[in-house]
Amino acid sequence: MDMPESQNMPNMSNNVTRNMNMMSFYWGKDAIVLFAGWPDQSAGMYFLAILFVFILAMTTEVLANQPLIKPRTSPLVGGMVQASVHLVRVGFTYLLMLAVMSFNGGIFIAAVLGHAFGFFIAKSRTLAVTDTEKDKDSSVTNHV
Repeated sequence: MDMPESQNMPNMSNNVTRNMNMMSFYWGKDAIVLFAGWPDQSAGMYFLAILFVFILAMTTEVLANQPLIKPRTSPLVGGMVQASVHLVRVGFTYLLMLAVMSFNGGIFIAAVLGHAFGFFIAKSRTLAVTDTEKDKDSSVTNHV
């Protein structure tokens, strides 16, 4: 027995029903990101959601591409630190995935730009550390 569409989902808003029926990107502040009622069709809260997704993506990339263990660290301590960072990074990654599944174009762009900016920060810091180490090695070699 087929029921009319309005009786299948009586408690859902039009936005959620639209997103369930049509899985394609849409633009605008009427998104549901991670939690029901957030950002609640407010431009300020939508901007906050975009900023949150950007920072979350940036943090994920920094955690994924930054060496956190110093040389001569105990293997047990090093493993625990790496496992803890991995736990946080995977949790952030799943939150990002769920946010992008809101199919809001602004949220998607914020996630992609956050990943790119985080990668840039992590790699530029790594290059700066590498250059500093090369300068130290060359100064020691020149004085010997």
